[in-house]
Amino acid sequence: MKKILIYAGILVVGLLLGWLLFGGSSNNESEHGHDRVAEANQLWTCSMHPQIMQPEPGDCPICGMDLIPAESSADGLLVDQFKLTENAMALANIQTTIVGKGNVDGNMIKLSGKIAENEEANAVQVSYFTGRIERLNISFTGEEVRKGQLLATIYSPELYAAQQELITASSLKESQPALYKAVRNKLKLWKLSESQINQIEETGKVKENFSVYATVSGIVTEKLVEQGDYIKQGQPLLKIANLNTVWANFDMYENQIDHFRKGQEVMISTNAYPNKEFKGQVDFIDPVLNTKTRTVTLRVVLNNREDIFKPGMFVTANIERVSNSNDEVLTIPASAVLWTGERSVVYLKANPDQAIFEMREVVLGNQVGNEYEVLEGLFVGNEIVTNGTFTVDAAAQLQGKKSMMNKDGGKIMTGHEGHLGMDNNLSTKESVHSNMNERLTVSEKFQEQLKVVFNDYINLKDALVKEDSKRTSVYATSLLNNLSKVDMKLLSDNNAHTHWMSLVGDIKSSATSISKTSDIKGQRDHFKHLSSHLINAVQLFGVKEKVYVEFCPMADNNKGAYWLSKEEKVINPYFGEAMLTCGEVKQIIE
Repeated sequence: MKKILIYAGILVVGLLLGWLLFGGSSNNESEHGHDRVAEANQLWTCSMHPQIMQPEPGDCPICGMDLIPAESSADGLLVDQFKLTENAMALANIQTTIVGKGNVDGNMIKLSGKIAENEEANAVQVSYFTGRIERLNISFTGEEVRKGQLLATIYSPELYAAQQELITASSLKESQPALYKAVRNKLKLWKLSESQINQIEETGKVKENFSVYATVSGIVTEKLVEQGDYIKQGQPLLKIANLNTVWANFDMYENQIDHFRKGQEVMISTNAYPNKEFKGQVDFIDPVLNTKTRTVTLRVVLNNREDIFKPGMFVTANIERVSNSNDEVLTIPASAVLWTGERSVVYLKANPDQAIFEMREVVLGNQVGNEYEVLEGLFVGNEIVTNGTFTVDAAAQLQGKKSMMNKDGGKIMTGHEGHLGMDNNLSTKESVHSNMNERLTVSEKFQEQLKVVFNDYINLKDALVKEDSKRTSVYATSLLNNLSKVDMKLLSDNNAHTHWMSLVGDIKSSATSISKTSDIKGQRDHFKHLSSHLINAVQLFGVKEKVYVEFCPMADNNKGAYWLSKEEKVINPYFGEAMLTCGEVKQIIE
């Protein structure tokens, strides 16, 4: 029994000594093993070029600086993902929407148009003989006339002589019936009625003045003569429009053409009758595209016997688009999309519980109302940013992630390294410098000086809308003058000073080009670059008022272009009257 106790004691002591001697080293080895795994997973980056990621230390292949350890992904973010704070989300009013399949057949397309006269029912009242208007019975444009109504009384020497011929021929009708018949027919060609001709023949008296009667009923839309005028045979006297039916002409863009067919039902509304809708059908689709506006005219014929519609009245049509298939497609709001040259991008919320985002390229189909069809890039259930997209894009750029302007990632450079990371050869869509998540802190005096430059820009923009190249040059010169008065010494912060130095040269270059160009097309081409640089300046420094960033996808040869505005209403400086309201608000800079 004593031997058993001794052996048991020795065994316990041995196990204890073994644990003390080898257990600690095992833990150390385990810890060292974890360290080796961590070291193996450690990536190295460049402080100036965060897009560079190397598996081991060394030199940056771009600038040659020593690489530094990249921050560990403690939040579990993937390479292209980035995170926004709750404060940034609230300030930018960032909103998201879950993508779902919508049946395109159920989507209504809204078109804008105008009421016009029905050309098929219009008529021009002409004179059938030469003479002088002794009396004009139509007093004003808009007067209603009825078929057979007396319009004018005309003295005609030719008609006077023809009556005398009729009186002479009537006495010879038995001996020379062909001559008699020819004279009567001559008067008929001058639109004299049988009763008028018979009256002349029976009385044997020549009438000096002859009446002109309306051949149609309608509204006088234009008086082409006045009382006392001498007129020629066939000369127009009046234009008369029958407004019992009118045309509603609507403009549709190229990408909407395939959605409409002749015979489609249309619901039309107008501000004149805000609580009413009028039903019509598509009667005609113009086979020729308007090359100036890039639109096609769609026509609806409307019953107007109650005189509801007036030519020139603005109307809106809601038309249920035609689908070429029964397939359902994904649609997303237009506000979610950023355009970059050939690319269209959206921002995907990668985590439903956290503000984690990543850029996603998409392939878009047709625009349906305020939404786009998505052909590739998204799936049902994806959550995307639909408001505040510019701010999210700015955060992506600051954190060196893939963004609208940099599909490969990498932070925006500063100073002369690249004009805030922008290549001057990029399209205007790629040149909008949304590269700050938060505004730089500058003095109010600097903001006031920048606002003077901004006001010159707004005047310049308005001159482009009116297609006034001379005033555009004048405002460009004024902008340059006020730009030179902006005091950089007011920028005490080095970061703000660096950004302003980078921008001022670009603004000056674009404005100088506009001031020296007399061609409106060339001015608009330089204006897109000026807008790009000034958008960045206003975003960075502010001008002490709300500013709207607006975008037209059809400007710059369908590449799209941005501009700044003081009002939310879109007034397009790239097309003027041709496409005055083409565009939409993309961002509001408070």
